[in-house]
Amino acid sequence: MAEIKSHEFEGFLQKSVRHYRVFVIYGPDRGLVNERASQIAKTTGVDLHDGFALIRLDVGDLQSDPGRLLDEVNAFGLFGGEKLIWIRGAANEKSLVDGLQYLGSHPPEGSYVIVEAGDLKKGSGLRKVAEGERSIACIACYQDDTRALNALIDNELSSANLRITPAARELLLESIGGDRIASRNEVRKLILYCLNEPVIDEHHVLDIVGDASAISTDEVVDAVLNGDPDAFLHAIQKVVASKTAVFLVLQSCMKQFQQLEVMRIEMEERQQQIAQVMQTLGRGIHFKRKPVIEKTLRNWNSQDLGREASRLNGAIFQSRQRASIEDNLAIQTLLATTLQSARRNRRS
Repeated sequence: MAEIKSHEFEGFLQKSVRHYRVFVIYGPDRGLVNERASQIAKTTGVDLHDGFALIRLDVGDLQSDPGRLLDEVNAFGLFGGEKLIWIRGAANEKSLVDGLQYLGSHPPEGSYVIVEAGDLKKGSGLRKVAEGERSIACIACYQDDTRALNALIDNELSSANLRITPAARELLLESIGGDRIASRNEVRKLILYCLNEPVIDEHHVLDIVGDASAISTDEVVDAVLNGDPDAFLHAIQKVVASKTAVFLVLQSCMKQFQQLEVMRIEMEERQQQIAQVMQTLGRGIHFKRKPVIEKTLRNWNSQDLGREASRLNGAIFQSRQRASIEDNLAIQTLLATTLQSARRNRRS
């Protein structure tokens, strides 16, 4: 087994990456998955600007042509040299699992394979194969903890030769962390704004940095629950402009509907009032968001909330299978839910 835990990655990249030809990178932090895949790709020595040396695939390509992975691995490059087959949006597609199982026992000699996957459950086919083969490096990517975020901030500040006050650092840490790429973009945006400043303080952070892990997604989720298409489109545009992964919004909306379903079941089965349920199951909800949550609990029943959560979960699964249409699929799904909320709110 060649399982690389999230905190072990930097050491792996420096010392052991050269011993592997096949890599499976997975986890809920899509930005971190992509960043680590890119770091590994750079170590292969393959020219990433050469369309004959770098072959990009998604799971849809493998569904339509189950033998595509092995064909690409075994094919000779047009101009010789080694190749990199880079698969994005991977899920537990049988052709991919079977192909990796073969490559685990027959490691490629003239090619590298990088597989980017989502949050694979333990025991799922893709993860089971990757973790069970010594010749495959299986790398987990979970949301950055405080130590990892501090390292990210330090690296970016060091490159720009800037300093930050302890209070500003604390505020910055509270505002990032949901997605590695979104977090890095927020820090770089702050640095660009403060290039001529002697030191970064709290006011700079408050002026420039949005909450890359929560606030931006909450704004979209609230627009969905309010059934306000204009507010939804405005909020989702802000998310896209901030480089936050749209997938995170879809995931947050699904989790919100799952929480609402549990709360509504409590109301229906125990005859509890909204205020009672909010006190017990809604303690973590920000006070500014409570009115929209209470309105949703009044206008939806538990069965419909569960059905909507399942539909959102299905969209997440589809987006993992077809990375090329991930953003469009997420936006269309969320807009459909927004219109459903609007119909329910008009009936109340």
